[in-house]
Amino acid sequence: MELLAGTAKGVFRVGDGECLLDSRTVRDLVDINGALFAGTDAGLYRSRNNCASWDLIGFDDIAVWQIRAHGGRIWVGTAPAGLYVSDDGGDTWQMNEPFSHHPDRDAWCIPLDPPLPGRARAIAINRDNPDQMLVGVEVGGIMRTTDGGTSWSLILPGGNPDLHMIFQHPDAANIVFASTGYGRADHIAEMVEGNAGVLRSDDFGATWTYCWQGITPRYARPMCIDRQGLTVASAPTAFSHHREDGGAKAMLYRSEDQGGSWRSLGDEDHSPSPANFHGLISHPHRPGDVIVGTDTGEVWHVTNDAVWHLQGNGLPPVMGVLGV
Repeated sequence: MELLAGTAKGVFRVGDGECLLDSRTVRDLVDINGALFAGTDAGLYRSRNNCASWDLIGFDDIAVWQIRAHGGRIWVGTAPAGLYVSDDGGDTWQMNEPFSHHPDRDAWCIPLDPPLPGRARAIAINRDNPDQMLVGVEVGGIMRTTDGGTSWSLILPGGNPDLHMIFQHPDAANIVFASTGYGRADHIAEMVEGNAGVLRSDDFGATWTYCWQGITPRYARPMCIDRQGLTVASAPTAFSHHREDGGAKAMLYRSEDQGGSWRSLGDEDHSPSPANFHGLISHPHRPGDVIVGTDTGEVWHVTNDAVWHLQGNGLPPVMGVLGV
């Protein structure tokens, strides 16, 4: 297996550090039917020859935050918050008008000074019924459709509009998990339990239950899931960074009972971690293990029993990883 890292400066091969795509921040890196897609702050790139060359295939100078596919259909979420679909492998794209022009869209934003546009940064497609989709908006909430995107309803899981990642359980199609933060439309919420963390839905996003009780730090962002369990990275705030006094104070947690209980995957050097975690995937060949990237340019293989193996370092800040 070869590991690729999507970073603040492009796509890199983890083993030797070679830059394979020079681009602004790579937000997502996925393999769809043998083609590699890189969602970046400069648009969407595709490689059909294992990174030997890349083509910019859409969204020129629009940030692409997530790419997901089901069957022959590919969906892309962008910032400013928009949703697009392709039925020809990415050659052409069509805006989903009901989502991108939803009446609530004008209220979606990142509450900085000045505010930034909201982001469609998480997409979950029900593998048993692709007409059902969830799109997480930071900061806006979860947009839910049951008719393939013809109409959408807005849901605030646990009253929280600050959505980061959404994943469907691999064995139970109706169970999905979401990671959330403290952002609100016009302010930052009080940093107390319940205002950030992980939520679970047992009806594909219609209703939600908070399942992050007792966990600190609470701000949850990267997430991945396999048949062995759910892994989530958290930090004190959205801006936690390795350059802070004392470091990012990030943690990596795992649940084997669908969010009922959690245990740390940190070793002595990562409990908490001075580097923050951004890229996180399940290990493609070792169930229960994960691959995680850091804002210090490291990529680690973390085993289910919390043994950390360095796979590469010296990279720009790692935003995503992919095993090919």
